[in-house]
Amino acid sequence: MLTETTIKNAKPAEKPYKLADGRGMYLRVMPNGSRWWRLDYRFNGERKTLALGVHPDISLKAARERREEARELIAAGVDPSEKRKAEKNAPENSFEAVAREWFNKFRSQWVDSHSDKIIRRLERDVFPWIGTRDVGTIKPPELLTVLRRVEARGAIETAHRAMQNCGQVFRYAIATGRAERDPSADLRGAIPPSKGKSHAAITEPGRIAGLLRAIDGYTGTLVTRCALRLAPLVFVRPGELRKAEWSEFDLDTAEWRIPASRMKMREPHIVPLSKQAVAILREIQPVTGDGQFVFPSARSAKRPMSDNAILAALRRMGYEKDEMSGHGFRAMARTVLDEVLGQRVDWIEHQLAHAVKDANGRAYNRTAHLPQRHKMMQTWADYLDRLREDSKPRANTKSG
Repeated sequence: MLTETTIKNAKPAEKPYKLADGRGMYLRVMPNGSRWWRLDYRFNGERKTLALGVHPDISLKAARERREEARELIAAGVDPSEKRKAEKNAPENSFEAVAREWFNKFRSQWVDSHSDKIIRRLERDVFPWIGTRDVGTIKPPELLTVLRRVEARGAIETAHRAMQNCGQVFRYAIATGRAERDPSADLRGAIPPSKGKSHAAITEPGRIAGLLRAIDGYTGTLVTRCALRLAPLVFVRPGELRKAEWSEFDLDTAEWRIPASRMKMREPHIVPLSKQAVAILREIQPVTGDGQFVFPSARSAKRPMSDNAILAALRRMGYEKDEMSGHGFRAMARTVLDEVLGQRVDWIEHQLAHAVKDANGRAYNRTAHLPQRHKMMQTWADYLDRLREDSKPRANTKSG
């Protein structure tokens, strides 16, 4: 395995030589000092070499990522060298050209993690098969063949998402005058329905009480413990919690304002903070308040805590993956606020940052029902306190 230091110290020789990194990839050091990344592979019994770029323009990490992308294509029956040639010769109105144009136009509406999944899904499961085809000539059976390949490996949900993305590309092509119809519209029902996997969540009050007491007894770091304690009180998405920045909080007004750039729907979001939530934040503020992140990584204060930190803590407390997840705090709050505390569904949906519209079909703004949501969040925090103190929830806890 290579390191950047090894590469930096590699001196040119009279003849080219290789520095192997593994899995077929190596750095070819030339007599003039240039360094070329290459990948040797076999396809249909033939030995081939793929250029991965030039160092230092392409770092060791980036070269490894390109290597893995190429190997994924090979495993899927696609020759990466031929795919690259096809891309260079692809017509202006090819499916891939139109798809990338669509993606670049709308990617700002999605968080990075979501946009990355979209483009990688298209690159892995769609472009190799119909990427070079004229977008206006692709027929439903041809698209179905592409989706069947995804279905065949058991990735039913991915097949549905790929069909959805293709439909968005085709509709964009229609709007820009490069296609006349969307072939994905004819494929409804052609792919088996996805069973769907909901995030594991605890929603029964008695079990919630046990979870809260387990969190109180957690013996890990203060940062992880505070994040665990705050999670049920704010029930935001795990990524929104772990990437929380101190600049987003106003503890005096008890509000957390998450910018649109960090929200899944690319809309700013306001989280009213209960007294209990503010107390937790004030507890950790002397420790991390001088930095950017409320919950920094244990390795570097310049990065947020790991996306696995909350999940790992739940596992340490004895909760299995089919019992509780970091995302499960959202389902917990949604269920209990509605079914036990009797809160209005539209207030709950607003607080979950779900798309909510009024009777006229207009989207509510982020400040909609804010005073009521402040009250709801305090009611929720007080209810959790009562559960923590008594494993048997009190009766008649519904409020209008």
